[in-house]
Amino acid sequence: MIDSTLAGVLPGNLVTALEWVHAASGYLQRSDLPGELEQPDPTPASVLIPLFKNQGEWHVLFIRRVANERDHHSGQVAFPGGRADPIDTDPVATALREAHEEIGLETGVTKVIHVLPQYLTSSSYIVTPVISIVPWPYPYKAQPSEVGRIFSIPLSWLADQRNVELRDKYVSRDNFQATLKVVYYQPFDSEVLWGASARMTISLLQSLYAGDFRLNKE
Repeated sequence: MIDSTLAGVLPGNLVTALEWVHAASGYLQRSDLPGELEQPDPTPASVLIPLFKNQGEWHVLFIRRVANERDHHSGQVAFPGGRADPIDTDPVATALREAHEEIGLETGVTKVIHVLPQYLTSSSYIVTPVISIVPWPYPYKAQPSEVGRIFSIPLSWLADQRNVELRDKYVSRDNFQATLKVVYYQPFDSEVLWGASARMTISLLQSLYAGDFRLNKE
């Protein structure tokens, strides 16, 4: 049964279309890593998944990380976030602090509405995705050493199954070889959302479909 929340979030023709997320095989696994490559003590981290409404349509805010040879996710589309710090009281605090540092988002204007299941990245981070409502317009400011661009993608576009697919990725590491399934979105405004951030986006859509949180219809 389709939650009535969706009728106020997505165009009518996509309300039914979002059903694919609920049962999509391979899109909702907790990691892109096979169990044989999972490390025993992954590093705790959090990301903020910011949602905002502009001209009557909900958008998801993303960043593109700067090119940095020391960064495993160099140049990739991502959510603002990073590893937990000893000063952080919980994963939500980590996400809010990192968003302030990376995109200049003040904690006081951010409304946290839901926390998604943790996700294990290929770089051995155990990531807690934190969904929030953020203001728009807002003077977002990219931290130049970490963030190359701040941009958004309409939620309705992300929810359209025609824009996303699973691709094979061959992995060879520590005498282990396997072909894995990796989530890729089609390019949007010259940006490609894929990998862990794409999986977290699918998790966001699934949680919305399940009614775990609500977005206002006004």
